[in-house]
Amino acid sequence: MRTTLDVRLLDPTGNEPGLVVDLRDERRALLFDLGEIERLAPRVLLRASHAFVTHTHMDHFAGFDHWLALALGRVPHFVLWGGPGFVDQLEHKLRAYTWNVVHRYEVAMTIEAHSFEADGTRRHARFTSVDRFARGDFEVEAPSSDDRVLLGEPLFDVRASLVDHEMPVLAFAIDEKAQVRVAADRIAARGLATGAWLRTLKDAVLAGASDDTPIDVEWSDRGGRHAERFNVGELRPLVLDTVPGRRIGYVTDLRFTPDNVERLVALLEGADLLFIESVFLDADRDHAARKNHLTAPQAGTIARRIGARKVVPFHFSPRYRGREAELRAEVAAAWGGVVHDA
Repeated sequence: MRTTLDVRLLDPTGNEPGLVVDLRDERRALLFDLGEIERLAPRVLLRASHAFVTHTHMDHFAGFDHWLALALGRVPHFVLWGGPGFVDQLEHKLRAYTWNVVHRYEVAMTIEAHSFEADGTRRHARFTSVDRFARGDFEVEAPSSDDRVLLGEPLFDVRASLVDHEMPVLAFAIDEKAQVRVAADRIAARGLATGAWLRTLKDAVLAGASDDTPIDVEWSDRGGRHAERFNVGELRPLVLDTVPGRRIGYVTDLRFTPDNVERLVALLEGADLLFIESVFLDADRDHAARKNHLTAPQAGTIARRIGARKVVPFHFSPRYRGREAELRAEVAAAWGGVVHDA
């Protein structure tokens, strides 16, 4: 089935960290980590609405400058999430530049920065081009149902948990919400055409709306533009069925410790798709411990504990260029399944 989110690694080889999540039918994308994003087409970067940064090591965050240079004067709003101290770090990055003309750009830019602190609190700031990216702190209401939710939307949630890499790092879960399939032939038979009203109908059906709930339907065809009001009961026959969404995990840069494993199980149990770093071969496990990274068998063990249904290893050490198949094989042996490349 065609899903809400189209997910792929930033680097098709799996060597560099980063995840791209395209929101189908919305011309919008989410980015997870901002490392070597130069390999992404500008059209992808310009439609990104949010970036979720695991931590600010250069290979995960140095690409922010590339995004900023591309987006200035084009992108009006961008949201970033990071771990402890992230708001302060972004402020320092912006203050490193001279902004003597940016306040006159025709398209003003607002950057929202949010940090998920070690004690579970959150900090928030805005940086606007009209104010030459001076910092302005603000407060937002924290989610009440799950304190790990960073972004909640009708189609998906993004949740996070801190893990240890000899520094705090964010691991992410992307939870697609249940999806409704509609029948294109039934839509045509009613003399209608697809449009934004379908999203309204789907949301209403998923929310259990009553049959008398009104839905405003607007569509265009050869006869011109049309608008008509129906109710959910009249449109419900267009719906085929409801299917559950997926849970997608993005995990990178962490030690193999019992506490980290338990945190990941709590965040990602039953994940349908798990992207997990697999940096070193088992023969180099001592080096992996010194570097605070996972070996391929450790990544596979975590995937098994989580109960992941599909696993994509990535973030391979440069020492294994051309030997990535060995890393994937060790992940597969520990996980007990067939791993996939990017």
